[in-house]
Amino acid sequence: MKIVKAIIWTILIAFFSYLMLQLSLPYFSLKPDIDFLATKQNIIHVKHWRYAFYAHVFFSILTLITGLTQFSDYILKRSTKIHRTMGYIYVVDVICIAGPSGLIMGIYSNGNWQASLSFIVLSILWISFTLFALYKVYRKQYETHQSWMIRSYALTLSAITLRLLAIVFPMFFHLNAKEEYAFISWLSWCINLFFAEIYLYIKSRKV
Repeated sequence: MKIVKAIIWTILIAFFSYLMLQLSLPYFSLKPDIDFLATKQNIIHVKHWRYAFYAHVFFSILTLITGLTQFSDYILKRSTKIHRTMGYIYVVDVICIAGPSGLIMGIYSNGNWQASLSFIVLSILWISFTLFALYKVYRKQYETHQSWMIRSYALTLSAITLRLLAIVFPMFFHLNAKEEYAFISWLSWCINLFFAEIYLYIKSRKV
């Protein structure tokens, strides 16, 4: 069973890393008019936004991989050092790079103010949950630490949920572009957090 779980985690890491790599790879050319950047020509000249964008994109894969390793029992039991190292990389990445850059990007978000507010709230919660997780592990409150890490990582995965909703949502609902973007921007992380809380509730009932 342990081997099966290890294989499943390896597949998940590879799959999500592949998805994020596919999304991020075009931007390594640093061209200012490809994919998402083509919609941001009105602010592409704003240096702090541009730096935040590339920091957010380039570190997204690192955030995803290091975060996912935190939930592998195999890694935790076989190598506490790897678990701890990956955890600190994840925490530093979210608190110092991915979270703040996401906050800056949220201020300049596409769509209306509701979409912008969604990404700002998401970034603040993402940083806060990760800080709570770090604080709890320092206090050696490992169960609570794991709960906050689950919440933090649920928000990490909102980047993938957002892109999936952008494909699926128009098939069932017909809103104008700004309303649709605002709606899925909130759904992308609220859905993830909702399922994370359900999982934590079920887990607490089993104890």
